[in-house]
Amino acid sequence: MLVLTRKIGETIRIGENVTVRVLALRGGQVSLGFTAPSEVRIFREEVLQAEGEEPASAAEEKRPGVAPPRNGTRRHG
Repeated sequence: MLVLTRKIGETIRIGENVTVRVLALRGGQVSLGFTAPSEVRIFREEVLQAEGEEPASAAEEKRPGVAPPRNGTRRHG
């Protein structure tokens, strides 16, 4: 695990297309802003665990040819 310290307004780059910016600190919480291409799925871990989701790579192996939802949206049906 890589651990970084950032101040409000500072940014972290992940690869060439993803940025994470520290927006605010309130008590014990930090607000983060993410910028990424539309094909990059961004989820809160606890939401995936609650829904019983698997990591995208494992789910795609089981459902070849089915495109994953975009930007954290979930398709029903």
